[in-house]
Amino acid sequence: MKLLYEMESNVVIICCVATLFCLCCAEEVKLTVRGATSIAKTDEDFICATLDWWPETKCNYNQCPWGKAGILNLDLENKVLANAIKAFSPLRIRIGGSLQDQVVYDVGTLVPKCPHFKRSDGGLFGFSKGCLQMERWDLINKFFDETGAKMTFGLNALIGRKKARAGDSLMVGKWDPKNAYDLIKYTASKGYKIDSYELGNELCGSGVSARIEAEQYGKDIIVLKKLVQELHPDPATRPKVLGPAGFYDKQWFDTFLETSGPNVVDGLTHHIYNLGAGVDPALINKVQDPNFLDQISQTYSDISSSIKLHGPWSGAWVGEAGGAYNSGGKYVSHSFVDGFCWLFAPFCSALLWHRLMGTNVLSASHIGSPYLRAYSHCSKQTKGISVLLINMSNSTTFDVLVEDDTKSYNQEYSSANQREEYHLKPKDGNILSDVLLLNGVPLKLTATFDIPVMNPQLVSAALPIKIDPDSIVFAVLKGFKAPACA
Repeated sequence: MKLLYEMESNVVIICCVATLFCLCCAEEVKLTVRGATSIAKTDEDFICATLDWWPETKCNYNQCPWGKAGILNLDLENKVLANAIKAFSPLRIRIGGSLQDQVVYDVGTLVPKCPHFKRSDGGLFGFSKGCLQMERWDLINKFFDETGAKMTFGLNALIGRKKARAGDSLMVGKWDPKNAYDLIKYTASKGYKIDSYELGNELCGSGVSARIEAEQYGKDIIVLKKLVQELHPDPATRPKVLGPAGFYDKQWFDTFLETSGPNVVDGLTHHIYNLGAGVDPALINKVQDPNFLDQISQTYSDISSSIKLHGPWSGAWVGEAGGAYNSGGKYVSHSFVDGFCWLFAPFCSALLWHRLMGTNVLSASHIGSPYLRAYSHCSKQTKGISVLLINMSNSTTFDVLVEDDTKSYNQEYSSANQREEYHLKPKDGNILSDVLLLNGVPLKLTATFDIPVMNPQLVSAALPIKIDPDSIVFAVLKGFKAPACA
């Protein structure tokens, strides 16, 4: 009995040691980056944001989170906001959203009154019509000029239309462009720089609160194109024309492109809220499920197909994306974990992307866990490549060895050089935290409200990149020879 007890004790001790060892070990992953050719290309201003029209009374799920964030009451003198925008140099900002198709512009003779948004059961999205005064428009353009932001402005596409019948969301009739014409004419006369005009918001397909048939929408955007060409005769400074700014519907989008015809729609814009409603109790699970998140890739593929077959002169744009609709999830959308779905939700991770990831996209693949997501671009400010690694696992550490498909990187370079690494983690390991740590240090505004310095840690390039559970890592590999980046 004594011998058996001792043997059992030894087994227990051995098992405990083995368990502790496994907790300390990491899963090794080989990440292959193919740098011979790029597989895609992004714009220089790939990072973008939307300023919506919502007033303070916009509420969902017993919360009213908008406060004074709407474009009509936003503090345009806010230094933190200005510095955040300047940090991207440039940041594309779209002014638009749900209420844009109820906004009239206080210019010209068409608008006898300039109303304020009010709660209204009979209005779209529960609000009455609102108005943009030219004094406010002047201030908005001054703010954009001072911060160097690029503006995409969403125009009201419902002026001149009426409901097809009571209880039906279909709107019929031609778009009346007079109010938009007066606004664009005023804007051009002031010398304000508008990068692009977008017609309507979420009126395509089955719509959200209202919808327009694709053929009519295509005819209307031709009118907008001609209007922009008339008021901006110089092609070098002419704003682009975008649409339809809604959820992808293949038949609708194809008909829209076919009707509008060649060289009318410069950017085919669509919206993504693949996480569903912000009130969904499963939201926290969705944002951590790689298989669920991968489903949206089919939409990108379908839109690319529509453009290739029906509008090769256009480009695929994501005009609005927030993960969860109706102001997001109360505890999820503003936290670290939302970066698993939308890397650009946390400000500093979006800024790192902007600074480190170039426009040429490279193939990056591994055969490891789906909870390790990997991306690679040509580096933006140096030779070599940058990689982004997202560890969605809450328990597994990954040791990632980056190699090219010829294996020459590790043989010729890595043992004699260092790479830059930026490790992002939530405070106290809590994925619902809104405090972000960079290489273990909390990122906070300076005493003068400036964006904090974000320096990398230098690591021997011969070592694998260590990605802790629930973390995001950017790495810059300067010696990685990628012909696509030459």
